[in-house]
Amino acid sequence: MEENRNPRPVEETSKLPTITLFVLIAMVIALLYVGWQSVRTGSTKDDELVSKSPNSVAMSGQNNAEVIVPPPLEETGDNVAKDDKKKEEKEEEEKKSVEPIEKKVSEEEKPTKKTETPKGETITHTVQSGETFFGIANRYNISKATLQSLNPDVKADGIKVGVTKLKVKIRTIHTVGAGDVLRVVAQKYGISKQALMDANKKTKDMAERGEKLVIPLQ
Repeated sequence: MEENRNPRPVEETSKLPTITLFVLIAMVIALLYVGWQSVRTGSTKDDELVSKSPNSVAMSGQNNAEVIVPPPLEETGDNVAKDDKKKEEKEEEEKKSVEPIEKKVSEEEKPTKKTETPKGETITHTVQSGETFFGIANRYNISKATLQSLNPDVKADGIKVGVTKLKVKIRTIHTVGAGDVLRVVAQKYGISKQALMDANKKTKDMAERGEKLVIPLQ
């Protein structure tokens, strides 16, 4: 009677080791799968890091750092061009401010240069018939301004024949010697034969021995 009350589950006891074995196998497979996934994820990340450029990796590592981007070369060139243009404009303004002063000084100096008395001998010329103030200046190869400076009291349009005496500048007086023709005398003083003839009112290449010839300025 007692044996019939508590029968031993023979079948359940025999199934327990099998279930435990399956659980262990499942756990091992799960662990292997998890490990394989982690290895695969790690290799994928390594590939991504290798494929990224050094600049992008450096930028990604500086999340909180301020990135300074240099200005484009074109903008820098424009700034340099603007500075050069301003410098040129400033130089032009300085030149304009200096030019009037230089011009004024040069204009003041011009009359002095024109009226400067040339070096040489001074002789007195008596106005002859048909001569003019300007013609006398040309005859002695001097400027009208120089002739006026030598004769400040004489008016150019007030000269009188045989009365007005003008001071003129010449190079020197040459006394004609043997064989001295006008061409030879002119060559000796480095002037043209025509200038020598005009200064002495000659129409022919002839001069008498002992004659005094006026040698005009060059």
